[in-house]
Amino acid sequence: MASIPIPCLVDTGVPLVANQQAEQASPKCVIACTNALNEIRQTGGLVLDSSGEIVSEYQNKLLRRRGQRGPGDEFLLWVFTNQWNASKCERVTISRNSQDPPFFAEFPRTQALGNFDPSDCKFVATACAHPAKPPILVSVDTDWTNYEAALTEAGITIHQLCPEDLTAMQARKRSRASG
Repeated sequence: MASIPIPCLVDTGVPLVANQQAEQASPKCVIACTNALNEIRQTGGLVLDSSGEIVSEYQNKLLRRRGQRGPGDEFLLWVFTNQWNASKCERVTISRNSQDPPFFAEFPRTQALGNFDPSDCKFVATACAHPAKPPILVSVDTDWTNYEAALTEAGITIHQLCPEDLTAMQARKRSRASG
């Protein structure tokens, strides 16, 4: 099993890909996401916000299908069980600001991140609020790649679990845009 950085945050796309709920993800990507979630479940090291923004997003996207649970669903159940267990999960305080997108005081205020996806701001704000600025694990969401340089400039690391998938997706987008 390839080791992932610990502590870390997990973008919601990772458990969705592990559940095979992302058509654009290759089988290799599904395995990488599943392995990453399993490693976190075994070792701990998940970083969450203390207000429950991240857990709420997981809950809204996972455990929605009938039948057998996928690895992403099992990850959410693990989060429910361990979110208050300090040996498994770290909770970091972020401050919501409803009048000013991106809605969190801890989010970097840079022009380069001005159009960053508002639904992902909670992950960046949580990483910024943590003293170690842990990396954010991502799967097949090209928005993270598009803003990677600006995030790096702000001290945030993106850990891509599916770099080949992202490269192929960006090539397809460029091809469609030019043709």
